[in-house]
Amino acid sequence: MNRPGIIACVLLLLLLTAATGCAVLERFGPKKAKSPAPASLSLPYEAPDSSFAFPSIPDEPIAEDAGGEGDLIIMNAVKDEDGEMVATDVITAAVVQARFRNVAERHGKVDLRFRIMVPPEMHSSKWQLRLYPQMTVLGDTVSLDPVIVTGSKYRKAQLRGYQQYERFLSSIIRNDSLLVDMGQLEIFLKRNLPDLYAFKKDSTLVSDSLFFSYYGVDEQEAVEHYRRKLLIWYNDLKISRSDKVFHRYVKAPIITEGLRLDTVLTTEGGQFIYDYVQTLYTRPDLRKAEIGMSGEIFDADKKVSEVPQSLPLTFYISSMSSLVDGSERFLSRVIERRVEANTACYIAFEAGKAEVNPTLDSNEEEMGRIRGNLSSLARNLEFDLDSVIVTASASPEGAYKANQALSSRRSQAVVKYFSDYVGQVRDSIAAENRYSIGELQEGDIQIVAQPIHFVSRSNAENWTMLDAIVRSDRMLSKSDKELYFSLSGIQDPDERESRLRLLPCYKYFRESLYPRLRTVKFDFFLHRKGMIQDTVHTTVIDSAYMRGVQAIRDRDYQTAVTILRPYRDYNAALAFCSMDYNASALDILEGLQRSSRVNYLLAIVHSRMGRPRQAAEFYLKSCEQDPSLVHRGNLDPEIAALIEKYHLSSK
Repeated sequence: MNRPGIIACVLLLLLLTAATGCAVLERFGPKKAKSPAPASLSLPYEAPDSSFAFPSIPDEPIAEDAGGEGDLIIMNAVKDEDGEMVATDVITAAVVQARFRNVAERHGKVDLRFRIMVPPEMHSSKWQLRLYPQMTVLGDTVSLDPVIVTGSKYRKAQLRGYQQYERFLSSIIRNDSLLVDMGQLEIFLKRNLPDLYAFKKDSTLVSDSLFFSYYGVDEQEAVEHYRRKLLIWYNDLKISRSDKVFHRYVKAPIITEGLRLDTVLTTEGGQFIYDYVQTLYTRPDLRKAEIGMSGEIFDADKKVSEVPQSLPLTFYISSMSSLVDGSERFLSRVIERRVEANTACYIAFEAGKAEVNPTLDSNEEEMGRIRGNLSSLARNLEFDLDSVIVTASASPEGAYKANQALSSRRSQAVVKYFSDYVGQVRDSIAAENRYSIGELQEGDIQIVAQPIHFVSRSNAENWTMLDAIVRSDRMLSKSDKELYFSLSGIQDPDERESRLRLLPCYKYFRESLYPRLRTVKFDFFLHRKGMIQDTVHTTVIDSAYMRGVQAIRDRDYQTAVTILRPYRDYNAALAFCSMDYNASALDILEGLQRSSRVNYLLAIVHSRMGRPRQAAEFYLKSCEQDPSLVHRGNLDPEIAALIEKYHLSSK
């Protein structure tokens, strides 16, 4: 090796021995078990709410001390034939697990609660149970979050694999200084170049450029010369094979994503239960949902068995939307015989001319819009078009008298153009009637082209419109607008326009604002076909109210509340109740006539607000008025709890 190369390596040695570091290795570990887990499906028992007490309802069972080691024997007290109270034992029947349940939708969603149970015979410390619940809704089946039940030995094997893989990762060299044979280099320098080796204890800073000029080699060249090529190759090989090594050691990875539960069973005795809650957002046609489950059993990475598909649990979904009153609501309305409509058209004219030129600027688009309006009105089945007033306006530049004459000529030209067009439309309608007269059926309406009268009017200079444009314009400054309106008191339009020319913003007025004043306004006057009286009083369906009713049916309760709030009727109260706005619902219900449905909603609201006595009374009244509500009460949890605990169904 030449001397400059050796010197460079010495300095490199000094740099590398000062640098230390270690790689931070990611550690793997099992997800901490949350709670015991399960395997077949059942419905959890729902105890009635014991906080309610009603004076008109049978008494609670009496708990008496049997005297035997403090146990309580629960008895029912009944009267015998002599009128004496006699205790009768409560016999506990065999448990029969139901496969269906009524659940209530609230706020546009429903919680499906079920249990996944793992019986003792399915427990093994060497196994992992992977359970896959599925939900079927409206014919579509979707997979729910899996539940994993892991045996303790299975988990230990998983962790052992992670530990082996972690040891492999720790064998990969992360510090580049370890890939240079520093020991041999230091021995060589100490024996052969002691004066250069003395630099090891010298902290003098040497720049790269100075280093290269002294020794003829840069830092990178020195590093490459003394790197351990074989060690580097082997280290790179380990890095490239890290994925394969992971799968060799970790045969059953610990899953952390997309799971509802992953728990470790430490014992094999007893039954483990997991209460699963799945929230389902409802739709108008959703009446039921089914929950099924399948699964697999694994020993390490091998599937040893399958958990067969379970019998489905069926949830019948009840909604307060079924209580909606769909009766149509009407509004009183006064219908006028005569109707007016108007629109403005920006028709461009050549300077000082009044001829209509459809090809000028955007005339074709604007005039096409008016032609469409006239054609539509001429063929309208409800209205006849009587007359059209055409008013042309000019911008203020030029003499007022000249503008007055010009706007008059332009109005007449527009009237002539559209009168000719309407004539063509009438001819077309007449021709259509001739061809279709043999096809008319009884009750069909035939369009008859009526004569349309055009009236020409003019507005020489539209100062009123200019005032409105200036007020809303965003390009004009506040001072520009103040200067403009300071001229509004000038009565002579020619004098006013001449003073306006002196303003610094006049160019903007002339180029941007004046063209918007050259308009042609169309006022259409129509009357209803066959109507003789000037006004008729009638009733029409309140379409806004019916949209609110449909929103309840669609279970879009927020929209229903927004629409129905002002009506303060039964459906408005139902919308508030569906959103759990109980105070607002009660405020409306208390002012309504006590029908069966109103009493039923009052029962639900009072139950929610912690007034069980009133809730029971309103429910019993509603059932007296409408016996079908007896069955309905089992579908709403606020009422079902009262029925079950206090035996209201026997009343």
